[in-house]
Amino acid sequence: MQPNIKIGAISSDPEKVCIQLQHLRRWLDENPQINARRDAETLLFFLRNCKYDLERTKKKIKSFYQMRAERVEWFANRNPLLPELQDLLRLGVFLPVDGVDAENRKVVIIRTAAHDPKLHTQNNVFKTSKMILDLLLKFEPENCAKGIVAIFDMQGVQLGHALQLNPKLIKRSVESWQAYPCQPKLLEFINTPTHVNLILNTFRVFMSSKMRSRVVVQKRNCSVKCNNLPVDIGGTGPSYQELAMKWKQLVEQNADFYVEYDKYKSILNT
Repeated sequence: MQPNIKIGAISSDPEKVCIQLQHLRRWLDENPQINARRDAETLLFFLRNCKYDLERTKKKIKSFYQMRAERVEWFANRNPLLPELQDLLRLGVFLPVDGVDAENRKVVIIRTAAHDPKLHTQNNVFKTSKMILDLLLKFEPENCAKGIVAIFDMQGVQLGHALQLNPKLIKRSVESWQAYPCQPKLLEFINTPTHVNLILNTFRVFMSSKMRSRVVVQKRNCSVKCNNLPVDIGGTGPSYQELAMKWKQLVEQNADFYVEYDKYKSILNT
């Protein structure tokens, strides 16, 4: 899989975008503590997802790299060959689906109960998910720029999974989704037992009103229209196991990407 950037298709006013890029680079020069990536592709992705609003883009860039610095448990030591990450990659806790939905948005499956809470920490689950999400943004910026549809498959969720998600960790999880430049357009929970609503209500507390409006809870079936949904949830696309194998290989093949990318994070005051 190769990165696919179509800079010319991003805006109908390339001259204005060039001026905005120059402005952002000057702003980053004046704020070296942010320590952000400055390549055109990355800055354009932030601009596009902030609807070319410079002040909004600056705020998003600042919060994104601040998050990467503060959440060392997710954004440090991201060696794909670590045993604890290998297990989670093999299980498939975060699975981008091949293709997009009917509205051209990227679809990802988050398998909330794929791991054993007695063996795997929730922070390592989040770390693995962010590793795959970062790689997805590298490979499919055009699709991701149109928004992310996240399907949370709650099949098999147990008390042990719920106990891992204390309010502090839930807050950090929600903040991370809001800090990423790709916008979550739909958060659909499927195969949801009734008692899970107690946990979902805690998630809602920390969500913006816009994000809360995008939450859909289904007892069973998925309503997302996508030709390649996994067979495990009624689609005709590759199975969870096949997708897990695919993304495990991609993450391993891109170990150098994480070494390079993880250099970019805000410099925190000590």
